[in-house]
Amino acid sequence: MPTTCVVGILWGDEGKGKVIDFLAAETDYVVRFGGGHNAGHTLILPSGKLVLHLVPSGVVHAHTTNVIGNGVVVDPIHLCSEIAKLRDRGLRVELGRNLLLSERAHLILEAHRQQDHWHEHLRGSGKIGTTGRGIGPAYSDRCSRIGLRLGDLLRPERLRAGLQSLVQQKNAWFASAGLAALDPDTMYRDLLAAGETLRPGIVDTGAVLREANAAGKRILLEGAQGCLLDVELGTYPFVTSSHASTGGAFSGTGLPPHAMRVVGIAKAYATRVGEGPFPTELKDEVGDQLRKAGNEFGSTTGRPRRCGWFDSVAVRYSGGVSGASELVVTNLDVLRGFPLRICVAYRMPDGTRTTQWPAFDLELAVPEYVELPSFSEDLREIRQFAKLPLNAQNYIRALETHTGIPVRVVSVGPERQQVILR
Repeated sequence: MPTTCVVGILWGDEGKGKVIDFLAAETDYVVRFGGGHNAGHTLILPSGKLVLHLVPSGVVHAHTTNVIGNGVVVDPIHLCSEIAKLRDRGLRVELGRNLLLSERAHLILEAHRQQDHWHEHLRGSGKIGTTGRGIGPAYSDRCSRIGLRLGDLLRPERLRAGLQSLVQQKNAWFASAGLAALDPDTMYRDLLAAGETLRPGIVDTGAVLREANAAGKRILLEGAQGCLLDVELGTYPFVTSSHASTGGAFSGTGLPPHAMRVVGIAKAYATRVGEGPFPTELKDEVGDQLRKAGNEFGSTTGRPRRCGWFDSVAVRYSGGVSGASELVVTNLDVLRGFPLRICVAYRMPDGTRTTQWPAFDLELAVPEYVELPSFSEDLREIRQFAKLPLNAQNYIRALETHTGIPVRVVSVGPERQQVILR
């Protein structure tokens, strides 16, 4: 199939960046379809570590055209800075050539960052754990039909009028909330300058992608976060503000629905950043050891990730709602010396046993595990499945059995070449 969609299968941070980098070698277009710069994709290149926030991971390949789709919310000031940093690293980033920006993508403004921090403060112990970068409020303004879009940056009078209207509404309640008033003139000046920088790349990306699809070009759709953070299908309300599953792939790009290959990315264990239920979480010394072994700290925020055992109930659910026909299992090497446990069911508060993902009371679910023999060998130099230790092979086969999804690729290290194809 000419189109492939890569999605995180749990709460994000599964290693999508490396997988997208790997797949982009044979791809014409790499497209971000949702989220904002709260997400980060980490690549390990010959030149060192590279963390991307808005720019698609295909930018490291000279032959790809990278697209920020209309489903993404864009902080234009941050995007200008990110592009400058990538150029400083020696990467080719040419707006209008290998980087295209949807004119329909909504903007993140200073107002949204203030709102984000204020809302989290009000939630107290019930906080969501957002990055504070204004993602949710920007999506809220899109739904309220008062948002501004990248295309507005190219239309000074429209931009000024839109800002005046938005600022008038925001300042009315910012004052009552004790927040600093917004200055529309400063915002206008900064946004106009960013718009001039980004102008060559702001186009109708939906039309570009539809034409590419009709011509049979190879398109790679790059999800942000993971399916269990999807605003509708995830662990609500502890979710992001966009459609992080494949549901956002078409509406977030302007592509028509069509058959595509869906690749789900899952770690050999489970992690989560921020608040919310996590049935297999390890809150003990083993969890700390797993975090250290896997260097489990957020690529965008640096926050320590919560760690736990592989959850086949969650993976089976996410695989089903995303349409994943294959899995890439990452970080198998991290489990060296650890017990190999797989959650296969939950015991719910009423005493029932379920293998279905519950919409409610997940925080009360007690996981039921199967345990397999561990392995002690270093996997990082292995490139063939048959050469993995038998216990590591059996663990991968058990993941397939309990999730019902075949594992096609196993990652045994952070670098591009540390993969095993099956």
